[in-house]
Parts: sequence; C-alpha cells; structure tokens
Amino acid sequence: MLDKRAQILLKTLVEHYISDGQPVGSRTLSQSSGLDLSPATIRNVMSDLEDQGFIVSPHTSAGRIPTQRGYRFFVDTLLTVKPLQLQEIKRLEHELSSPDPQELISSAAGLLSSLTQFAGVVMIPKRKSIAFRHLEFLPLSEKRILVIIVTSDGSVQNRIIITEKSYSASELTQATNFFNQHYSGSTFEQVQKKLHEELKEMQSDITRLMAAALEASGKVLEDDKDNVVISGERNLLQVDDLSTNVTSLRKLFEIFERRTSLMQLLDNSQRAEGIQIFIGGESGYLPLDECSMVTAPYEVDGSVVGTVGVIGPTRMAYERVIPIVDITAKLLSSALSSH
Repeated sequence: MLDKRAQILLKTLVEHYISDGQPVGSRTLSQSSGLDLSPATIRNVMSDLEDQGFIVSPHTSAGRIPTQRGYRFFVDTLLTVKPLQLQEIKRLEHELSSPDPQELISSAAGLLSSLTQFAGVVMIPKRKSIAFRHLEFLPLSEKRILVIIVTSDGSVQNRIIITEKSYSASELTQATNFFNQHYSGSTFEQVQKKLHEELKEMQSDITRLMAAALEASGKVLEDDKDNVVISGERNLLQVDDLSTNVTSLRKLFEIFERRTSLMQLLDNSQRAEGIQIFIGGESGYLPLDECSMVTAPYEVDGSVVGTVGVIGPTRMAYERVIPIVDITAKLLSSALSSH
C-alpha cells in the first residue's frame, strides 16, 4: 500500500505526535526520519498520505496528525514494541503472587493502570463455567441457615437462606455430605440438571433445603453479572486529548458505570488469540474517536477465562502499552493456574 519512503515518514510522524501531541511539520520529518529528501519531496509524500487518509492537517496548523487509519497502519505494520524493563517485570511478578484469585484480578487491573497511567480493566471469569468445589450448611438460628459456597477458582461466597422448618445439625451435615458427594466438580448448570431428577427421589425436607441452596448459588452468579474490575479510570481526566471533550468523556464514564458494552467488548476479545487493539471507533462500543483499547486474553489451566486491557487515548505509546498488557495477561494466567 505504501512504499518504504512513505512508511518511514508516516512512522516518524506518528511517533513524534504520540510523544509531544503537536502536529508534525515537514522540517521535523526532514530532521528525524533519517531520509535524504528535499523539503519539496517530503511535502509531496505528506500530501499523498493525506489523500490516502493516513494523516490530516488540523485547521490551526501547517503540520499533520495521524488519523484512525494512520494509527491502524502504524500499529499493524510499523510498530516496534519495546520490552519492559526488568524492574517492571519484577514488580508485576511480585504484585501478582497472592493466593486469593479476587485479589490477583484486582491487582492486575491496578497494575495496568499504574504502569500506563490510563484505565486498567480485567474481565473476571464467568462463574457459570466454574464448578462447585465444596458447599456447607451451618445453622444460624431456628430457620436461618448459612450456606458457604466454595468454587473451583477458590472463591468463597456466603449466603443466608430462610427455611420453612428447622433443621437439626445432623440433617445439615447429611445435606452437606450429600451435596458434596454428588455435585462437587459440577458447574451450576450441571447441578441444576442433575437435581431436577434426583430431588424427586430424596426426602422432602432435604429436597427443599437443596432447592434453597441451589437458589442461593444462583444468586451468587447473578451478583457477578458485572464481571469487570476497572482501575484508574480517573486517570483519563488528566489526558488532554480526552478531557477537552466533556460530552464524550461523560459517555465513556457511563460505560464504566454500566459496564454492559465494556463486557461485550472484552467478551469478544476473549475469543481472539493474543493482543487485540481497538483504535477509535473500531470497537463499536467505545464512544470516543480519540479512545483506544489494548486487550489480551488470560487463562486458567490452559483454558481462556477472561481478558485484561488498557483504555486510553488513541495517542498512546502503543510500543509500551502492548507489552504491559501482554505480560500482565501471562503472569495472571500463571498465578491463577498455580492456585
């Protein structure tokens, strides 16, 4: 699409614009590109790049800035990713070493934000694909029972159920043993299917207790319908390219608040391999043309379960953000799988 000379000039222009945020003129390109070209030749190439939609000239300046198409070509063809410094990798490894899966995910979002100074996001594994490891019934009062639900990812949820009758400690122990013996390792959907038939053959009192426990487990899933952790979204208020567009920035924060569109975008990213980069309006979800998102899937025991990402301006240092997202996803996968 572009000859070598045009590619070098576009790469130089994008890098300069990302670095200082100012439109780039022919003189800067002549000094920085390493090409032995006359100012007239550079202007001609710039004009061709503008005609092809890779750059545009703001009304207030003779220089040019990259368009969404220019950023896309730069990221796909011209970008040279910079490896992270050793101390940054060590920090990631240290912070992502907790035995608590929820703490690991929160730490990952915080690290993505602090290392990039943008918003870090992590999609939590959907619990419907996670199995029960253990369930326990404990008496609280005459008709109130505490249900402790432990899932295969190590998460622990407590739910209180109100029963129609009182249960003795031995009945609760019996129900606990029955559930763990028959349903440990099964997903919520699998338990529902098994119980539908098996409950008919069980004692009626235990039947009601099992049904209540299953309902409580279902509420755990419902409570986690917004499976996204977001950290550092207020960093975006400090980004000049974003903060000047108050109306659109408000829409972005509404997405952070509601999270539905963000969930869809992260869910789509989860199905792809490796790093995904959405520039401007490419995603169809982010409201700002000046906003980009870099994502990578993460795994537990070899299966993709979620996505990590960074949301920031299109004028971001992609060569730095990409390895941060990539390594965070890999370290999070390793930490979760080891637990």
